[in-house]
Amino acid sequence: MVQTAGRRDAVVERATKETKVRVKVDLDGTGRGTISTGVGFFDHMLEQLSRHSLIDMEIGTEGDLHIDDHHTVEDTGIAIGQAIRQALGDRRGIRRYASLDLAMDECLTRAAIDVSGRPFLVFRAEFSRAKIGTFDTELVREFFQALAQNAGLTLHIENLYGANAHHVAETCFKAVARVLGDAIQIDPRQADLVPSTKGMLA
Repeated sequence: MVQTAGRRDAVVERATKETKVRVKVDLDGTGRGTISTGVGFFDHMLEQLSRHSLIDMEIGTEGDLHIDDHHTVEDTGIAIGQAIRQALGDRRGIRRYASLDLAMDECLTRAAIDVSGRPFLVFRAEFSRAKIGTFDTELVREFFQALAQNAGLTLHIENLYGANAHHVAETCFKAVARVLGDAIQIDPRQADLVPSTKGMLA
C-alpha cells in the first residue's frame, strides 16, 4: 500500500493465484474512473461507483474468468476497500455518516453508511433473475461485503422496490456511491477532529 503525504489517496496491489488487482483511489477527486476487470457489467457498476462518489478510481484486474466472475469481483472489492481505508488515514475531519434514497425509473434503493472503522454489511435486495447478461446477480452482495469489510464501513443497503434486475443492481451501486462520497467529505467545523467521542475511529 502507498499513500502520498498530505493527500487522501492510496494505491493497493493484490496478487493471488486467482487474481491480480491494482487499485488507485483519490478521495478528493472529481469522479474520474478508469476501469478494466474483464467483466463488462461489473466495469459499468464500478464506473457508477467512481462517478457518483466523486472518488477518482483506477482499477485493473486480471482474474480467472475461465472459471467464473466470483474471484474477480470479490478481490476487486477487497482491493478497493483497502485503498479507501488507507486513503482515509485516521478519518480525521470526515462527516462520517450519510444516508440516501435513490430512484431509477421503477426502482428505489436506500443506502446508509457509517465510516466507522467497524465493518458490517446489511444487504436486502432481491433480483428477478439470476444473471444480468453473463453477470451473476449474487455477486452484487459479494462485492459490497468485500468493500465494507476492507474499508471498515458499516453499510446498509435495501432495495425497497423494483422489477428490473439491472436497475436494482445499479441503484445499489449509485446509492452506495453517493453516501460514501458524502460521508468521507471533510466537515470544515471539525477538520482537525476525529468524529467520535472516543477520539478515534478504528
